[in-house]
Amino acid sequence: MNEILLVASLFVIYGCVLLAYRLFGKSGLYCFTAIATITANIEVLIMVKAFGMEQTLGNILFASTFLVTDIISEIEGKKAAKKAVNIGIFTSVFFIIVSQSWLLYHPAASDWAQPAIREIFSNTPRLMLVSVLVYAICQRFDVWAYHKWWALTKKRFHGDSRRALWLRNNGSTMISQLLNTILYTFGAFWGMYEIPTLISIALSSYVIFIVTSIADTPFVYLARRMHEKGLVE
Repeated sequence: MNEILLVASLFVIYGCVLLAYRLFGKSGLYCFTAIATITANIEVLIMVKAFGMEQTLGNILFASTFLVTDIISEIEGKKAAKKAVNIGIFTSVFFIIVSQSWLLYHPAASDWAQPAIREIFSNTPRLMLVSVLVYAICQRFDVWAYHKWWALTKKRFHGDSRRALWLRNNGSTMISQLLNTILYTFGAFWGMYEIPTLISIALSSYVIFIVTSIADTPFVYLARRMHEKGLVE
């Protein structure tokens, strides 16, 4: 069941990226970035076993933010992609502040939610702070790497900027995701799990990121085609 849910969620989440772009254009991708960064940092608290590996949830949502920046880089340029990264950083910091303020309230006698909220979000500051730092480093690196790959492929194909989209997409994302996996796993979960578990989480996360990076390539092509055909709002 876990395997089916993960595969289904990949197509649903990536499909929603295209839907947001189709309905709302670049603004839709900015909104998706804000939603994905917040929900991924909640979902990552859940540990599951799928495909024979222990793994945290949230990997696909995190991967979708790289899909968003790659689409924006391809169609709108580096400056717009950096704006998406900055929106993700802002929403993460804002969510840390708001979620921690919930824990300061004294619940009423009839309250039933506060214990569960406290259980979940008492660990959030560390995870979110690590996430903000890692997100800022890796996403900015991804945007930089995407355009470096683009310059190389454009030179290789004699100025044709359309060619080798798959190469710049996967080349930038896979390196960025390796950096993201190492920094986030050991930064967020050090002391919470034993070293073998951390290594298992890192390996499983990167395997997932390789799959999600390859899987997002058709969606970048589709987004570019939608834009060229004037289907984007």
